Amino acid sequence: MSVTLYSGKAARKLLALQLLTFVLFGIGFSAKEISWGFSAVLGGLSAWLPSVVFMLFALRHQAHTPAGGRVAWSFAIGEALKVVSTIVLMIVSLGWFKAALFPLGLTYIAVLVVQIVAPAIIGRNS
Repeated sequence: MSVTLYSGKAARKLLALQLLTFVLFGIGFSAKEISWGFSAVLGGLSAWLPSVVFMLFALRHQAHTPAGGRVAWSFAIGEALKVVSTIVLMIVSLGWFKAALFPLGLTYIAVLVVQIVAPAIIGRNS
């Protein structure tokens, strides 16, 4: 999620939609089994929390109007933080919490799809 392309307000809307997505998936999978609902929430958190970290990092650096080269480095560092935190969260979810792979993976993918599709919808409605 490139927050620099969006206003802070649009980025918060996107994160709220992602949050709503994985909460609904968690509730839906809980109807089958509570552990599946928990796994779905862990999958959603594995996609959502890194996006929150990236948004906070990008907005913090966006306020300082850095030189041209520093913008690229800020973006690269933010993306690296996002990737590393996603990997760590997935390892913790699958290794420590023993999450079920299907609900975790499906919810993770659903949150990523919302991340891709929602900006077009938010931009059209704004």
